Amino acid sequence: MHDYHVHTTYSDGAFLREMVDAAADAGLDGVGIADHCNVSPDPEAERFKRALGFNLDMTYERRREAIEEIREDPAVGLDVFDAVEMDYDPDHEAAIADFLDGAGFDYAIGSVHELDGANVHTRAHFADKPADEREALVDRYFEKLVALIDAELFAIAAHPDLIERNPHLRGFATEDHYAAVVEAFRNSRTVPEINAGRLLDDYGEFHPAPDFLDRLVDAGLRVSVGTDSHEPGVIAPRIDEIEAELEWRGLAPVRPEEIAEN
Repeated sequence: MHDYHVHTTYSDGAFLREMVDAAADAGLDGVGIADHCNVSPDPEAERFKRALGFNLDMTYERRREAIEEIREDPAVGLDVFDAVEMDYDPDHEAAIADFLDGAGFDYAIGSVHELDGANVHTRAHFADKPADEREALVDRYFEKLVALIDAELFAIAAHPDLIERNPHLRGFATEDHYAAVVEAFRNSRTVPEINAGRLLDDYGEFHPAPDFLDRLVDAGLRVSVGTDSHEPGVIAPRIDEIEAELEWRGLAPVRPEEIAEN
């Protein structure tokens, strides 16, 4: 199995070699180094990048050299992919496309992380908003997700219902939202991700949540695998859970050659 989505110190994860070694210890055939990246020209996005130290748009070539060194090490017994997790906003699609065209990653993962000028994980930003406003924001999240899929810029759409991690945005997703996303995936090269980033934490579910994943599977869509790990110790237990879920559902995840074709 291949885990297409882990992070290193080139964004908000652990040391590159530690993540690769943990992936090998977990019995994986390959691991995708998909650090966060944002190329939005928006001043607030620039401030956020500086605050968190997310600079992959400037450091990806240095990281690529480190990945090449690991690939050349005969002791490394798995594929290591040079990937990226791009923040997506339809207003900045041209800037994203230009960056990806020039960067030449093995593949790109697209993510919708921002709503109403805040990261969707930021509970305090959404906590005091009335229910109808939060419902409208979830509508906007799914509009952005469909736009991401329609953009044809990404091989993978990460954690398709990320809003469920935030209890103040949870429970507003509807069958109409799911249907719109399924239809977009049907007509796109982009594949949905089974993401275990919060499975063993407070949220306790995969992304997509069970009902949403049911709709994707019923539509015959292929899926990719992402532990979304930021530290080495969580790769193996998350992979164990993903393997069990795939076996229970009778699913075979996409292969590297299918990702590369995307």
